[in-house]
Amino acid sequence: MVCPPTGSRAGAGANLVRVLTVLAGDVLADRTGAEPARVLALHGWGRTGDDFAAIVAGTDALAVHLPGFGRTEPPPDVWGSPQYAEHLATALAGTGPYVVVGHSFGGRVAVRLAAAHPELVSALVLTGVPLVRATAAPRPRLALRLAKRLHAAHLLPTGVVDRLRRSGGSADYNAAQGVMRGVLVRVVGEDYTVDLARIAGRLPVHLVWGEADDAAPLAGARMAGQALGVDVEVVPGAGHLLEGDLADAVRGRLLAVLEGA
Repeated sequence: MVCPPTGSRAGAGANLVRVLTVLAGDVLADRTGAEPARVLALHGWGRTGDDFAAIVAGTDALAVHLPGFGRTEPPPDVWGSPQYAEHLATALAGTGPYVVVGHSFGGRVAVRLAAAHPELVSALVLTGVPLVRATAAPRPRLALRLAKRLHAAHLLPTGVVDRLRRSGGSADYNAAQGVMRGVLVRVVGEDYTVDLARIAGRLPVHLVWGEADDAAPLAGARMAGQALGVDVEVVPGAGHLLEGDLADAVRGRLLAVLEGA
């Protein structure tokens, strides 16, 4: 989901100084606090690390700008969340471990990172992450399915199929350009069952969810919680966007994890 700028009250009045830094592998991040960083923040689809400014205020943190969003260049080809995680792991090698806080798409990457590189992650704080689908995925429209078959038989040009995809596509799909459209399609179809099993019981995972999240519904969060053996902290009335009461709750959970580490 494309997330508009956060309007969070979290950390209001906090003394915040952000410095854009380039990590190994050309990973861009806003650094707050002192080095070494203890927090790694990963943003949602269509957003940047700026969304975490108030949430990580007063902590030693890196709020990453993932490739293809904001000021960063897109990946060289169609990446899935494992490739995003490996890109981060290369840049972060020899540092950490981090408390990783991830929203939406960034949470997908966070789970991949924790499963593949446990040395880099001490805990996860996740919100609005579509890890488990509570309902069956909708089938493409009949017209699009037929168009794909005709295209495969070389009876219909690519442009017609693309127009049908755009007409029935989500706002995120229609807004994505070039390689990022392929990234979105790939990520939406991913499965996290193996990764959740790898991290279950091995590191602390905290799920903080908006009660009215329509992009990553609460039912799916509860299913992910069952797979991980953890409860879901539900924020009444909150939606998917990292703002207001949801942002406050994520910040509160992050600070509690840091204090208990």
